[in-house]
Amino acid sequence: MNKLGQTPSQTVGPYFAYGLTPEQYKFDHKSLATPVLLDANKNTQDLIILRGKVYDLHGEAVDDAMIEIWQVDQKGEFQTKPHQGFFSIGRMGTGTLEGNWFEFTTCIPAAEKSGQAPAIHMIVFMRGLLSHVYTRVYFEDFKELNQEDPYLKLVAEERRNTLIAKKVQESPVAIYEFNLHMQGEKETVFFDY
Repeated sequence: MNKLGQTPSQTVGPYFAYGLTPEQYKFDHKSLATPVLLDANKNTQDLIILRGKVYDLHGEAVDDAMIEIWQVDQKGEFQTKPHQGFFSIGRMGTGTLEGNWFEFTTCIPAAEKSGQAPAIHMIVFMRGLLSHVYTRVYFEDFKELNQEDPYLKLVAEERRNTLIAKKVQESPVAIYEFNLHMQGEKETVFFDY
């Protein structure tokens, strides 16, 4: 039996738009994952918007990155098939909204395990990276839980703020902003999984 090697990761197109986020870029086939994880028609109580930009070393917003998020629902469960209006996986290219924003319609997840703070897993694919990078998004509303989170404790205290989404609007829908800085003084903390 022949043993096949692992397929290498790919950090730049041309497949982001066409293969992974086709609806956002007006291609005629359906995306497997979209920026809408929580259906606002089925659940408005827990609805939030998570938005941000990806900045390069020079502080310029990157227009051709792809952001993928994974998260549990409000009950702490991963939903890999749309379930009661929620899907645990979202993808968005940064070149589809004016200003190069990414924006996800979702909810604040439950903590995945006891002792952890609510967090969203985020993967960044973009030009200039040898491989995609991983980070986590925490929420400023959970200061006490954040202080006890085992992953945040791995990060130097002065760098933890690079992993915290800030609430910029309370109502009618809470909006959290989480900007990714790929290099420089404000560089976001990335994890090696």
